[in-house]
Amino acid sequence: MQFSLWLALLGAGALISFTPGAGAIFTMSNSLNSGFRRSLWGILGQQAALVIHILIVALGVGVLVSGSPVVFNVIRYAGAAYLVYLGIRQFLHRPDLDHETVEARRNEPALSMFQRGVWVNLLNPKAIVFFLAFAPQFIRPEQPLAQQYVVFGATVVAIDVAVMWFFFALAARSFQRFTHNEHGQKVLNRIFGSLFVLVGILLAIIH
Repeated sequence: MQFSLWLALLGAGALISFTPGAGAIFTMSNSLNSGFRRSLWGILGQQAALVIHILIVALGVGVLVSGSPVVFNVIRYAGAAYLVYLGIRQFLHRPDLDHETVEARRNEPALSMFQRGVWVNLLNPKAIVFFLAFAPQFIRPEQPLAQQYVVFGATVVAIDVAVMWFFFALAARSFQRFTHNEHGQKVLNRIFGSLFVLVGILLAIIH
């Protein structure tokens, strides 16, 4: 990949990552509940799903997914339902200032956070369609495809990790002061719960 093309990919990737979505909401929620450092596990789960999406596109399977209304809608509605489930669960979560409970929530197993991150991104077929349209802008068919997709994938993942962790997860730390009292916890749970539900509904109804 030419350096000028890579710079264009860097800029486009940054703009996309900074666009608020389910991943950003998920990352901020994890940062609040489990802490800034441990939120990285959820972010890595999202990147694993991102790599799978890129592989699907690179192997040509993405065309089949985007071209099959049945497959596309099954994945889309499953993703929407999962986001709504996360939202309702967080919205209804009772504030708890008990030290042991707070510590248990902050010490959620890394694998659990990773898996939730995978599902948040993986159950979004629009990401496949997006990469089908986005990737060809930076892939030159006359050059070795495998190397180009490796550079493309590594760049997109690196940008997304940086933005999610050092912007969204870090930004969530400013809300930490609201978690020290019951009212603040309730407000944050309802805000993030509502955002998850909203994104899930949008995923389901917007074609």
